[in-house]
Amino acid sequence: MFTVFFKATLLFPAILLFSAGAVSGPITLNDWAFNINGNLYEYFAGDAMPGNPQLDFSGLGAVRFEFDSPGSHSLDAFFDFEFDPSANTYFNEFGQAVGVPATGQSWEIDEPGFLFGDIYDNLISSSLDNNNAIPQGSEDDVSIALGWDFDLAVGETAYLSLFTGLTAPDDIFYLSHTDPEMGTSFDQSSSLYFWGELDISGKPASIPEPSTWLLMAMGILSLFVRRRIVAP
Repeated sequence: MFTVFFKATLLFPAILLFSAGAVSGPITLNDWAFNINGNLYEYFAGDAMPGNPQLDFSGLGAVRFEFDSPGSHSLDAFFDFEFDPSANTYFNEFGQAVGVPATGQSWEIDEPGFLFGDIYDNLISSSLDNNNAIPQGSEDDVSIALGWDFDLAVGETAYLSLFTGLTAPDDIFYLSHTDPEMGTSFDQSSSLYFWGELDISGKPASIPEPSTWLLMAMGILSLFVRRRIVAP
């Protein structure tokens, strides 16, 4: 990872990655990384963001993925947002996990690894630890990550969408990232939210049961015998 000083110097260039149409405010996306089926994509390595990113100038929006290969799949996504650190530092933030993760879903909230956090290492190994290391009362520099593990049968397609926004979703597990010291008097709070939706659709290709194979074989045999009998 990088030093705290290096992180500060890269904060402004990082936001240039995203297209215009900005959401006003001091939020910026400082770093991101994805581990998709063991393949690592990192912003600071110069990689293009995978999937279909639809993000505004602050890094808020959606990133969509599609999987259609049969077998096991995994995706882990890491985001490190900042709330105007030039005014109130990086180290006054806290995170929260709300709701119950879906089957196969994992998550983590931690310091991004510049000092002590292991969230980035866990992303690389696809082993997010389902733990919030920076709850309210233990403020520090927050980063957030979500992961999914799922299987596809022949004929199935998975659509996985990741969302970051300023409004919490309803009836779905999500992570929040909060800076409680915003505004000119540092008496306002600002939060962003991170969640995802996995949809698997399509009908798996059917494989005949043994009894079906037997009936088919008997039918073919009877046709063969009948042709032998009626043959001149």
